[in-house]
Amino acid sequence: MNDTTLYIRPVTLPERSYTYSQSQQISMQTGFIGYLRADMDSNGEGFFSSWNDFRKDLKTQAFKDEFDEVINGFRDEGYFLHNRAALSKYCNSHPEASFGKDSLGNEREYGVRVNTDQYAYLMRLNPHKGEYNLYCYCYVREWLDRHLKQAERGIRFITPHYEEKFRLQDGDKIRITSSWGEKNDRTCRYIDDYHLEVGNNLYHICELAELMERNGAEITPLRSSLPESCHSVLPSSGELIVIKRGEKGYFPGEFSSVDETENRIFADDRNTKNGVSKAQEAAMLAGSMFGWDAPAADPKNYDENGTPIQMKQKDRGAAR
Repeated sequence: MNDTTLYIRPVTLPERSYTYSQSQQISMQTGFIGYLRADMDSNGEGFFSSWNDFRKDLKTQAFKDEFDEVINGFRDEGYFLHNRAALSKYCNSHPEASFGKDSLGNEREYGVRVNTDQYAYLMRLNPHKGEYNLYCYCYVREWLDRHLKQAERGIRFITPHYEEKFRLQDGDKIRITSSWGEKNDRTCRYIDDYHLEVGNNLYHICELAELMERNGAEITPLRSSLPESCHSVLPSSGELIVIKRGEKGYFPGEFSSVDETENRIFADDRNTKNGVSKAQEAAMLAGSMFGWDAPAADPKNYDENGTPIQMKQKDRGAAR
């Protein structure tokens, strides 16, 4: 292939965002150099590419030489950029790299990260004819990894008095409900511990809190770790219910029985088929009852059986 030592793996969930264009602020912090996009022609054998600069000062001759070596190496026979057939084979054999299914139920995009000593190449792959088959976003590796590590702390949402309300994972959404009831969902991005992006707007965390209070608006976290909806059983009555992420209260289950045990079996079956874990169900139930910004509405606070982790720890202490 080539003489450069490469380390390749599927992109992580937080890294997926960096296979797309970012804001100026995030691009500067992550050492974004520019990106290449390419398609393999209608016959699947071509490689028509174009390069888009972001920071020319980082596009050194050493970077250009290495980048050419990396891309040309993956275009060799036996590697995933050789042609569209090779790309399709690679994507199909690496389901862990999939970004998930689109609205039509098809898996269209896959992501891989290629590391060298100095640079990180985050590639978004699409093996379908008639679309760009490759986007490769190039970063100074140290800068990107530093930003990703800091972003793991989450985005803080506070009151105007700096009291923390909740934290949100970088790239998750919030729902802003105006004083007259209008709802708007916005993606949030971590900038640093005191700044965030909401949609296309940059805010200090206290500035955002003051703005929401002044306008009488409410912020509801829409955690990506929660499903869009799930089934559960209402604790007070045992009836089957449906819970929707970000919505207060619950909706009656269409197939609710007078038998609580039957409802529990039905809820477990539907949730299992839809990939909803016990921890997610418990968090969804808590969010619908106590508010989506409550700690209990975060699935990370439950074990695999849907039992609150803190409660288990307290129980152990009491047993001693």
